[in-house]
Amino acid sequence: MIKIKRIYDTPDENDGCRILVDRLWPRGLSRDKANIDLWLKEIAQGDELRKWFSHDVEKFDEFRKRYKQELRNKPELVAQIRGLEKKHKTITLLFSARDVSHNNSIVLRNYIKETLKPPV
Repeated sequence: MIKIKRIYDTPDENDGCRILVDRLWPRGLSRDKANIDLWLKEIAQGDELRKWFSHDVEKFDEFRKRYKQELRNKPELVAQIRGLEKKHKTITLLFSARDVSHNNSIVLRNYIKETLKPPV
């Protein structure tokens, strides 16, 4: 199971393996309070895409397309997340954006689910 959660939310025993999927460390949060198992910053969108998107909801559909293209070029990192999900049964992808509906972790979770489906 892959869950998503803001890193600023209180850690929970049901989070399983907690993976931060942002390129930049969250503002105002100490490493101790973050309570993460892994910081996989390499799987985050590239700096150029991050700056272009700038959390503009109107750009989200295009952001999703571009970020999925970037993920296609990172199969070893996607496989690493799948391996952690198999090992821990539950993983939580952590993000720092305020918008819980339009961020990289949602695109990443959906990409992983889509690529697990057998081709039709």
